[in-house]
Order: sequence, then C-alpha cells, then structure tokens
Amino acid sequence: MSGGALSLPAHSPKRYATLVLCGLGLLAALAWWLWSGQGLWLVLMFAALSALGIRDLVQQRHAILRNYPVIGHLRFLFEYVGPEIRQYFIESDTDAAPFSRAQRSLVYQRAKGQPDNRPFGTQLDVGQRGYEWINHSMMPTHLASSDFRVTIGPEREQPYQASIFNISAMSFGSLSANAIMALNQGAKLGHFAHDTGEGSISSYHRVHGGDLIWEIGSGYFGCRDDDGRFSPERFSVNARDPQVKMIEIKLSQGAKPGHGGILPAAKVTPEIAAARGVIVGVDCISPSAHSAFSTPIEMMEFIVRLRELSGGKPVGFKLCIGHPWEWFGLVKAMLATGVAPDFIVVDGAEGGTGAAPVEFSDHVGAPLQEGLLLVHNTLVGAGLRDRIKVGCAGKVITAFDIVRMMALGGDWCNAGRGFMLALGCIQAQTCHTGNCPTGVATQDPVRERALVVPDKAQRVFNFHRSTLVALKDLVQAAGLTHPQDIT
Repeated sequence: MSGGALSLPAHSPKRYATLVLCGLGLLAALAWWLWSGQGLWLVLMFAALSALGIRDLVQQRHAILRNYPVIGHLRFLFEYVGPEIRQYFIESDTDAAPFSRAQRSLVYQRAKGQPDNRPFGTQLDVGQRGYEWINHSMMPTHLASSDFRVTIGPEREQPYQASIFNISAMSFGSLSANAIMALNQGAKLGHFAHDTGEGSISSYHRVHGGDLIWEIGSGYFGCRDDDGRFSPERFSVNARDPQVKMIEIKLSQGAKPGHGGILPAAKVTPEIAAARGVIVGVDCISPSAHSAFSTPIEMMEFIVRLRELSGGKPVGFKLCIGHPWEWFGLVKAMLATGVAPDFIVVDGAEGGTGAAPVEFSDHVGAPLQEGLLLVHNTLVGAGLRDRIKVGCAGKVITAFDIVRMMALGGDWCNAGRGFMLALGCIQAQTCHTGNCPTGVATQDPVRERALVVPDKAQRVFNFHRSTLVALKDLVQAAGLTHPQDIT
C-alpha cells in the first residue's frame, strides 16, 4: 500500500477479514435482493460498511484504520465511551477521579433531600497512612442552629455576615445562564454567597437577588475602560449595588495559577460582552498579571481605593500560593502600610472549575492544605490574623472537609464543583468543550434548557443546608459551639 492507493497484500492478512466479510456480505445480500426482491436493508448496510472500509484503506490520517479497516473504529468508540465505562462499571466507590462515586453520591442525595446515612461501617481503610478523624467529646453540646456565620470587615461601613459555606468563583460564560440563575436562587434561599467569577456580574446573576461576591481579575471585566484598564467610575456603579456584598481581587486561581486566559471571539456573545464590558465578536483576553498595581504596596493602596469606591464594603483577594517569598512580600506590605485586606481566599491547586493546560492542573501551585497552613501561620506570626478573615477553596464537598479546613486555619469554605454536582453535573469532564450533557457548563441553548432553574435551585439550597446540618452534628459531637473552635 503506497500513498492513497488501494492495494491489499497478496496473503490477505487477518486484519482485513472484516472488510472482506463486508464485501462478501454485500454480494450475498445483493444476490438475494435481485432474486427475491427482499433484503434491501441488508444491501444498504453492507454497502455502507464496505464503503467505510475502502475509505479507511485510502485515508492517511489514522494508521490504525489503514491496517484495520472497519473494525478499527471500535478503538475510537471504546476511547470515546471509556471514561463513562470506568466511572460507572470499573472504579470503586472510593476511587477519586477527581471525585469518587461516594462523594458524588453524597452530593446527589443531599441535593435531592434523600437520606444519606450508610450502613455496615466505613469503606475507608482506617489503618491507612493519612487517615483522618475528629475527636469526639464525652460531653457533646447541643446547638439550636446550623446557620454558622462569620463577620467579614467588621470595621467597614458595610460589613458582611457570611455563611461559612459558599459558592466558589464560576463565571457566566463558563457556566450556562440557567446554571448561574439556579446557583444564585439557591444562594438566595439559603442566605449564602455566590462568587461571580472574573466574568463579572451578568443579568442572570441579578434575576433572583442572591448575595454576590464580585471577583475582579486582571481583565477588569465589568469595571474596565475601552483600553482594558481599570475604570473607577464603572467599578463604582457595580460595587455599590446592594446585591454585591464584597469585592475580591483575583491574583491567581488554583486551576491555573500564573496563567492568563482568552475567550475566543466566537464565544463573546452579546450577553457575555455586556457583562464583561468588551466588544462582541472580539477575543476577550485576561492577562496573567494586573495592570492597576505592580508591587505589594501598590496593591494595598488599590485595596483602600476599592473600599472607598464601593462605599465601604469588605475588600480582599484570592490567590493560589506559589513562591512563599512573594506571599511574605504581601504580608510585609500590609505591615509597612498599615493596610490589611478584609479577607483572603486561599485557592488550592486541586481546584478545578476552570479548564487549564494539563501541566498547570497537575503540577503548578500549592495544594490547599499546604497553602492555607502557610497563610494562617504567616498572619499569626505577623500579628495580622485577628484583622483578616481567611476563606479557602479546593475539593470541599463534605462537612468533614470543612472541619479539616477550619482546623488548618480557615474561617469559611467555598465550593465550586460541589455545587456543580448539586446542579446535576455527572463529572463528564467536558466543561471546556461546550458539550456538557447536563446543561451546566455550556452556552448551547438546547443543552442548557435541560437544566430547569427552580428544581436545581432547590437542590443547591438542599445541598448547602444538609452539609451545614452535618457540620453542626460534628461540632456538637466534638463538644464545641462553632466550627471556628476546631483546632
């Protein structure tokens, strides 16, 4: 066989048997049809398979199809359905990729309001290195409510009483309009916060009026001028909206710290352009660094400026820890200027609502536990911990995950993928393709309509409420009165 020419070796290798059988089947079906007038469907079927096999032989893109015409397509079929086969039939309940079946099932049960108790003991290996547990008390407490709160920015004109479990930053554009509305309505029902993501505040964030944390990234979406620089006037308009409770400067995110982003022109729809303040049909670029400040001291000055422009709302920043000395430089600037952010959100490298290059997802940035511990200990050592609230995000699913983060120094937790699962996400991991099978991470209106907002909003609320009820039970069992008492 040479180039695109069709020629079979004289010895007819077994790998061509399927094509030969298709050809023989075509001849037999054709003879039967000519003789009896029946079986036209067989003629068409074998003709199609034979044509496919001939095409496989002459095409030059896939070597496996040239060597295994017709039957070679099974390889691509199995590759296509492989993740689903592994997820549903092969992996165990505790295999995490990135969330185990047990974790996903727990979210689904809580979101649907179903019982989540499990019989016959734990499936975890309690003798395995790294097994974690919480010590219980012989004198448990009794708490009246599971609505645990933390005050952020108590010295500001408009402090915020935040739930200790909130929705992580996920932008409209990455998520569908229906997903945004369902998340925000769920946040409204449960009185917890919904982070906008750096894509800014869309009209869908405003439909139900749930509390918003407005995230400002390096693209300054929603507060930029025509040249992409920070616009104080446009910032003030959005920041003073009563629905916006806090301002979060995004320095980096766990999914791809140190990496900018680009939304292709084809995806910059009129709705997305309106939310971000960009031009329809033009590439929307997020630089890897901010232009409004370039040093730690300038960043502290920027925080003060945002407080004033927002009317005295809490202002903080989010980062994934990279070089420790850069983090120490931020703390040094706080001490030098006397300016401290009202909050810091530590994003773990295991965070994953944003699609990223594999090398960034797998090997860039500090995991949450290490990053959170460094931030907490540094602030304690600098005498700043009492002035700054610390949030965290990174694979927080269960009440025990919240307990773990509280013990490491967190004041509250955010979850992204947990709330996506509550919306109906099945972990198909096709978020970046726009072909989300459940309508969560897509801009396809046909796929999006599968996500019914009132139903999913209730599930978001249920998941939040049930998780906090479980957290209350753990706090009571430990003999404590608030998750922040956990050490």
